[in-house]
Amino acid sequence: MPAVPASKVWVTGLTVGAIAVVAALAVQADKGAKPEAKSVRPSATASASPSAGAKKPAATAVPDDSGTGRRIVYSLGEKRVWLVDASDAARRTFAVWPGTVSPDPGDYTVGTRSGDPITGSDGVKIEHVVYFAAKSGKNIAFSNAVDGSSPPPPAAGTQTGGIRMKKADGSALWTFGETGTAVVVVK
Repeated sequence: MPAVPASKVWVTGLTVGAIAVVAALAVQADKGAKPEAKSVRPSATASASPSAGAKKPAATAVPDDSGTGRRIVYSLGEKRVWLVDASDAARRTFAVWPGTVSPDPGDYTVGTRSGDPITGSDGVKIEHVVYFAAKSGKNIAFSNAVDGSSPPPPAAGTQTGGIRMKKADGSALWTFGETGTAVVVVK
């Protein structure tokens, strides 16, 4: 058998050693990744268990007693609005913050609208104001705060008819709620 030069033995040894180191590092990385991945993924039991702290999705079904056709539906009890298209499908639903004066359940129509910022009865700059009712001398309208904030609690004894929503929801309602659009208020 011919003699192998020392330089080839040395290079072969380095190559084998490098492969062994890479393999050892891969095994360590693999072992380290498995526990981390398990801690990130919730178990089937945890996600299916109501006691695991999972929140239920918001109610999205349009209330049964809200009429038919294209309309804005406002639920006093759920403090929620639905924008419903002509096929009776909810195009958007969102939570709202009602004022201290609420409209009676019934059928209304969008009357006037104010797109320019104005000052609400609580002193907050509001926009996308969509008026649809009046009660106890107060106009009742949907709106959102210009700065996107939720409304402050009204001062004691103050009556407000604004039904506030987040800025994006106010923009969507403004686009949907043209003058003459039906508004149905349910309990």
